Amino acid sequence: MDTHNRVLSIQSHVCSGYVGNRAATFPLQLLGYDVDVVNTVQFSNHSGYGRLKGTRTDADQLASILQGLEENGLLRMGRLLTGYVPGAPALMVVADLARKLHARNPELIYLLDPVMGDDNKIYVAPECVPIYKDLLDCATIITPNWFEVELLTGVKLDSPAALQEALRSLHIQHGVPHVVISSLLPTASVSAALPPTIRGDLQPNGVSPTSPYAGDTQLVVCSSLLPEPERTVGNVSVVHVGSVKRIRGYFSGVGDLFSALVLAHFPSPSSPPPQEPDTPLSRATAFATSSVQAILISTHHYVQSLPEQERPETDPELDLRDAERRVRRMRARELRLIQGRDYILNPGQGGKGEGRMIPWEGFWAQHA
Repeated sequence: MDTHNRVLSIQSHVCSGYVGNRAATFPLQLLGYDVDVVNTVQFSNHSGYGRLKGTRTDADQLASILQGLEENGLLRMGRLLTGYVPGAPALMVVADLARKLHARNPELIYLLDPVMGDDNKIYVAPECVPIYKDLLDCATIITPNWFEVELLTGVKLDSPAALQEALRSLHIQHGVPHVVISSLLPTASVSAALPPTIRGDLQPNGVSPTSPYAGDTQLVVCSSLLPEPERTVGNVSVVHVGSVKRIRGYFSGVGDLFSALVLAHFPSPSSPPPQEPDTPLSRATAFATSSVQAILISTHHYVQSLPEQERPETDPELDLRDAERRVRRMRARELRLIQGRDYILNPGQGGKGEGRMIPWEGFWAQHA
């Protein structure tokens, strides 16, 4: 069994649509990985529809599935991906597995997506947060959004100094080698500290009604811990930053797809390093960002091709009065993942257009 190209993916499953394992499996397979899948929930569709049916996989069921894999010698993989786990007991089973696999194979590449919430809303049991904190030292890469970084570190990401503090906590206190903040809201002080190229991307531009863009921009920040001999109090990691224009409308599964692609493009320890100024993480992040953004734009164009009644705009008040309206909106905006296979196979090179990651020169010198 080729363990390097085998991934164990533990996250949610929906019968229809593309979130969790449904968003991760196809891209990983397309990029050459064998994928073993363990589903933490079995739902008809994602929760954005407002109604769903199905079951959650409890801790005993998860443990039983993993025991079956173990008894048959199938828990031998080079990569591990974990995402949404709704309850603390089930998350503990996943955490125990991650530690076991890491002890068995120190070169295991473990991407931990600490799926806990977004936009200041937590949607897992609160007891999950300390479990994720304890698990961080087992991960190779983590891909939290800005809110999840704040939950993990207790630092509000509103300034360059706060971003430094959060990354220092994740790298030094929690021992995470590679951190990707998948979305960061650029406050005025953060924007002022950005490299000029990225700062220019944040300038407001007129957005035509036919443009797929919503008019605002978020940041993607990735940080790789320096080897200990090169590390100082004022220089902890190599930081890259990119800008991502938000696409009109609401789409589910974007973070799950992004994490899977970061893992897919992150090289094995024996691979030659990329050409400077790229790092293995910045290159993987650039490829993932480029593919995801292309799929989102493609999905947006598909939505616009539908009859108007089949693609209502986001309006929570109208959705509350008409549940079918919300269903139509979610159904129209399912990711066009299969149709976007060429965007997965041929991502941008990280230096042009969407997906580029720029070295954040002087990041650690600011506010040191």
